[in-house]
Amino acid sequence: MSYVIHGATGAQGAPVVSALAAAGKPTVALTRNADAVVDRAHVVAADYSSTAELAEAYRGAEGVFVHLPLGAEEDRRRYARNVAAAVREARPSRVVISTSGADGSSRQDPTGSAVSTLISGLDDSGVSYAVIAPRLFLENLLLPPVIEAAREQGALRYPLRADFPVSWASHLDIADVAAALFDRPDVTGVVAVGQYPAITGPDLAEAFSARLGRDVAYEAITPAAFGESIAPLIGEGAAAGVAGLYQALGALQDNAIAPEGSAQKLLGVTPRTTSQWLADVGL
Repeated sequence: MSYVIHGATGAQGAPVVSALAAAGKPTVALTRNADAVVDRAHVVAADYSSTAELAEAYRGAEGVFVHLPLGAEEDRRRYARNVAAAVREARPSRVVISTSGADGSSRQDPTGSAVSTLISGLDDSGVSYAVIAPRLFLENLLLPPVIEAAREQGALRYPLRADFPVSWASHLDIADVAAALFDRPDVTGVVAVGQYPAITGPDLAEAFSARLGRDVAYEAITPAAFGESIAPLIGEGAAAGVAGLYQALGALQDNAIAPEGSAQKLLGVTPRTTSQWLADVGL
């Protein structure tokens, strides 16, 4: 039986395909493009908007990895309902979802949100599932406005206070945890993924300094300024949403995981340090 991976050509799904394939597990890459080529995976075209296509892809699967695509929240809620309906119909052995950054709590995923809709639907399905809940992705630091300033100006600019601790995680960490969860059906519910203890902006800058071989200092910028810098890359609407996220984070004391519900505690999987991640992505 195979493992079905949503977004298999994207930032989160591709590492999951690689991790499972490296373990010798057959994988099915779900994409909207039937002509896509995914190394070591069988490609199947399926769309979040079609419950029938999803159910056909899930049928007989040992595991399904799901993360909802970016977009309007109403569209994401519809996709969540379709995924849940397909799971109820096809009944794969195990489902693992990633919240893609929210913590899986009602604070960040209030009732009616796309993520909470998906979790509720899986609850009702009776199928074994687990939720991967990262905080912020280290890959955000590779956005051109961020990495270019670090390389060229020695300034790591990001829209968080310098003293704001974050349990950063990599897409590679998500893949490691997803693979572990497929092998551990006894672990259910929310699994927090990220560095613990959490680290601050100056801690990030120290790792970048060592990797780049030059002094890099952390500089906190406003969420609005960050949104403006990434708007040419992802569009004004999406950039405004990102700016709103960091504005909301600014009202909190931290964005750290709790150790008792962490991948470290529940699975024995320790996320990469920033230095390890920088080496792994070849920066």
